[in-house]
Amino acid sequence: MRLLAALVLTIHLMWILFVIFGALWTKRRPWLTGFHLASLIWGIIVEVGPWPCPVTLLEQHLETAAGQHSYSGSFLVHYLDAIVYPSVPVWLIITCGVAVCSANLLIYAVRLVRALRSRRSAS
Repeated sequence: MRLLAALVLTIHLMWILFVIFGALWTKRRPWLTGFHLASLIWGIIVEVGPWPCPVTLLEQHLETAAGQHSYSGSFLVHYLDAIVYPSVPVWLIITCGVAVCSANLLIYAVRLVRALRSRRSAS
């Protein structure tokens, strides 16, 4: 169960990195752009809404089932947990999360404007 909890936490960290840096990886990949835009909207909803992230709930369930507490468990789970859930004020995490998602949306807006301008000038 501990290994499964570590795996879910690793996937969660990879998801967070995709949300943060996804706009850098999606250029000229429309299918990935759509997926990343959906992940940004989901990220904003989870950050500002009252609903918990389902992946977080799964992590908590698996850690509890494995008998782990906040600092017990394997080295991997402890340090990944500290990266995914840093010890900073909640308002700061929410502000940074929304800012990162907004910055990515701005990148997409700039790409869209450039694409529309290039199509207009090509006509």
